[in-house]
Amino acid sequence: MDAHQTIATREYAEEQLPIGYLPEPVPDISAPPFVYPGLSGVYAPKMIGIESTGEEHLGITVKLNEAGDLEIKRIVQGGLIDKQGLLHVGDIIKEMNGEIVHTPEELQEKLRSARGAVTFKVVPSYYDLPSPSQLYVRAHFSYDPTKDKLIPAKEAGLQFDEGDILQILSQEDVHWWQARHVKDPSQKGLIPSQYLEERRKAFVPPENDFSKTSLVCGLIDRRKKKRYLFNVKDSSIFDKGDIRLYQEVARMPPFQRKCLVLIGCHGVGRRTLKSKLLSLDPERFGTTKPHTSRPRRADEPSHNYIFTNRDEMEQDIENGEYLESGEYSEHLYGTKFDTVRSVITSGKMCILDIEPTALKLINDKEFMPYVVFIKAPNLDFLRFMQNDKRHTKMKTAKDLEQVVLESDAIERDYHAFFDLAIIAEDMDKAFEQLVRAVESLSAEPQWVPVQWFS
Repeated sequence: MDAHQTIATREYAEEQLPIGYLPEPVPDISAPPFVYPGLSGVYAPKMIGIESTGEEHLGITVKLNEAGDLEIKRIVQGGLIDKQGLLHVGDIIKEMNGEIVHTPEELQEKLRSARGAVTFKVVPSYYDLPSPSQLYVRAHFSYDPTKDKLIPAKEAGLQFDEGDILQILSQEDVHWWQARHVKDPSQKGLIPSQYLEERRKAFVPPENDFSKTSLVCGLIDRRKKKRYLFNVKDSSIFDKGDIRLYQEVARMPPFQRKCLVLIGCHGVGRRTLKSKLLSLDPERFGTTKPHTSRPRRADEPSHNYIFTNRDEMEQDIENGEYLESGEYSEHLYGTKFDTVRSVITSGKMCILDIEPTALKLINDKEFMPYVVFIKAPNLDFLRFMQNDKRHTKMKTAKDLEQVVLESDAIERDYHAFFDLAIIAEDMDKAFEQLVRAVESLSAEPQWVPVQWFS
């Protein structure tokens, strides 16, 4: 039950009393201690005054506890009660305007009809006040409480966008957490809990399920298509976090990430950006050398690949030694974890252009990746580029549509892993944006997964 009143400041002739309190009669010390039925121990009630307007949100929720009393279940952060500090979770509301109230509905009805001064008799809980929460999360979805049919009071909700950093103030309610924006701490309110949002998204109709299995695979029919292999025992890793809603993060001083991961659909320019970075500063950036089961050609230099035999490579894939692997023209290709570690050990930032399915395997404190999504331009832009005579290598009209679909599907399924998104319209501008982002890592504090430093 959410009440809507305004706390009143009351002045008295003889002295200024605390805001919201009414003077109580001097107790008779000869009288027995005050005990409410159903409550253990001795409790002194207090009188609290409010001014009922019906327009401003009081910010409390009450419940009927096991003893049959109206107990304050939740105090919304930033509400009037929270600001005044008059009531606390666990307090018992016994009377309103001298009349005993028994149920949340009865209290709510009385408040609706009340006008002017209203008094409550409250039995305080004397609970220890909770310390401020140090739990921070990055939101991986956007939320608008005005469009939420489940929230108990829309005006109590907190709107946020994907990527916002939120401080979780309370998780006492299984369905609704209390939170505030880190950038603007004055914005506080209710947000759906991880449990509630997972349950809500679990009921998405199949026709609206944009999972990677239904969209990414088979979008583009290539003549020679790489078939990526993953160990069956790793399937549990892929299943974890498929619904990434809130990620616990910590604010860290500036530091250089160990890996720079470029994600995007084929042909969007990842390898161009990778080559430009390696040429820009070869002392700072490095990359891996892929393994392959293909026999080395007679005139082929050995520095392009690490050549091995198929049996050994398949065994290493089975043992989980590969970040990713695939088959192309009946030969295996792949990137070993050890080659990534070798680049990091040399003191360089390892640049990787991997398939999005590998993100879950590298997103940990050993590799600390900075993930950049290279997003395909919109279809109109691609068509314009195709018609430009200076661009003779553009794809067919059908391929252009498939590129946009694949790019959108990758973003939809893996956006929770991205630190930055760059639209690949102009490679020079995209490269400048990428360089600035990498430089900022060593100059500005970062919000990173808390597991990286646990």
